[in-house]
Amino acid sequence: MKRLRAHFFRSDSGAEPVREWLLALPAPDRTIVGKDIATVEFGWPVGMPICRALGDGLWEVRSTIAKGKVEARVYFGVDDGLAVLLHAHDGKGKQDHHIRTARKRWAEYLSSAPEKR
Repeated sequence: MKRLRAHFFRSDSGAEPVREWLLALPAPDRTIVGKDIATVEFGWPVGMPICRALGDGLWEVRSTIAKGKVEARVYFGVDDGLAVLLHAHDGKGKQDHHIRTARKRWAEYLSSAPEKR
């Protein structure tokens, strides 16, 4: 039984950035990331090497993709049984920028009306 249910963050414009990022990945990599997200859903709370707390309610799921050559990260927050998938990227470059983007989306999600979540 799932302890958390993955939920894609949706911007005011209707974009779902994590869903779009996932769909752009090659199928084998998409499968790996999906399995790691499922590990969080079914095993919450999960620690390293799959999941790490970043503070202020933000977490990351780490996945090794591209035949073991690249680390992908999906940033999420937890709200009332939901793992809200906020932002994702692969590679190490600009990681601080990606975390700031996830924090901004988390704050936007938390400030939205409950019926819009």
